[in-house]
Amino acid sequence: MAVIIENALGRRNIRLNTNDIIDIVREYQNVSKGSVSYEEIRTKLNEVEFYLPEEIIL
Repeated sequence: MAVIIENALGRRNIRLNTNDIIDIVREYQNVSKGSVSYEEIRTKLNEVEFYLPEEIIL
């Protein structure tokens, strides 16, 4: 599960595990399947929303 980590300066980082990365790549491949150009892939990606689950560590 993705984890949001905040440091003392308020900067937030998101730590991803292997499964998170594989899920993101899988979704990208599903959305971009059949595309033949960079512009077509960008258009398709602009039409979908990706979400990362978060768990905030205090």
